[in-house]
Amino acid sequence: MSGHSKWATTKRHKEAVDSKRGKLFSLIGKELTIAARLGGGDPDFNARLRNLIQKAKAANMPAENIKKAIQKGTGEVPGFTIEELLYEAYIAGGIGLVIEVTTDNKNRAASEVRSTLTKCGGNLATPGALMFNFQRVGQIFIPKSAIGEDKLMDMVLSAGAYDLKTDDEECYEVLCPISEFYNLENVLSEAKIAVQSSELAYIPNNVVEITDQDVADKLMRTMEKLDDLDDVKNVFANFELGDNIVVE
Repeated sequence: MSGHSKWATTKRHKEAVDSKRGKLFSLIGKELTIAARLGGGDPDFNARLRNLIQKAKAANMPAENIKKAIQKGTGEVPGFTIEELLYEAYIAGGIGLVIEVTTDNKNRAASEVRSTLTKCGGNLATPGALMFNFQRVGQIFIPKSAIGEDKLMDMVLSAGAYDLKTDDEECYEVLCPISEFYNLENVLSEAKIAVQSSELAYIPNNVVEITDQDVADKLMRTMEKLDDLDDVKNVFANFELGDNIVVE
């Protein structure tokens, strides 16, 4: 889907902005804490933690920050509780959003998400109202300059992926079941294949194509406002941008 690819490109641009303003370290730190709490602090026995440590190092996160985040999760640094929350919302044009949050204060996070949606003309939905239209999968973007399509196809399908999308001009998009995600990350890492981004994502089963520039601008502004919130990890939507839409 060209619109999906265009949104993916915009998302990667936003991730670069997040990194510059320091949000990336905060988000990775929270994920490290959660991974250590759920699976222990030894990366040899915790695939999620192992891959997050690699992600943190790739982002040049200081080793002391990584260590402290893990210790928060194992209880060595007491008094810290990080929670993963999920919100569903409607915004302009009836578009549905799934908003992932990692926070140490769920009341603050809920208030900020609700306030941002209200200011942008959106509103929170009843839990479960939108999830039927999304599926939880592993999603990995790989620069096309890193590897040829045929070689990558053989590699990822053998490692458990079920789809390789090539319509984006810059990156391949690899999709896999959640159960194969960390194994697939390890396979790519061992093969020294550069990864643009990798995450567990909510992919819409059906999308609405946006061809009106004003509507597209409003949708993108809303998502960027949500993305600016410190506790928001990811925002997923069920729309794609038409080829006539200009993304700045």
